[in-house]
Amino acid sequence: MIQLAQGRNVLGGELTLCCRDPMTGFYRDGTCRTGADDLGVHTVCVRATAEFLAFSKARGNDLSTSRPGFPGLKPGDQWCLCAARWQEAFEAGMAPKVVLEATHEATLAYAKLEDLKAHAWRAPKK
Repeated sequence: MIQLAQGRNVLGGELTLCCRDPMTGFYRDGTCRTGADDLGVHTVCVRATAEFLAFSKARGNDLSTSRPGFPGLKPGDQWCLCAARWQEAFEAGMAPKVVLEATHEATLAYAKLEDLKAHAWRAPKK
């Protein structure tokens, strides 16, 4: 996985790339880094599922419909999600899997590490 000097992840290591196809992150650089201008705190690298996308759409955050500058997400896509939105989905039992190495440490102000770890996504072994 590509290492980027963009902050630390929730495990205390270097933040890694979340996704470039589709290009994600508040800064659209493929990472879930954050800054003062990121009011939504887009720091959780998630692996989208059909169930989560439907849940998010029902809550007013349609991530599956394409629009100018955004292709829309499909199951299996990775995306930098707002930390509060992940916590909302977790509390509703609909939280998507999390790529811990690509999830910024700022997420820990919104979600417990143990909850994130319980939803960790791991690439299948080849």
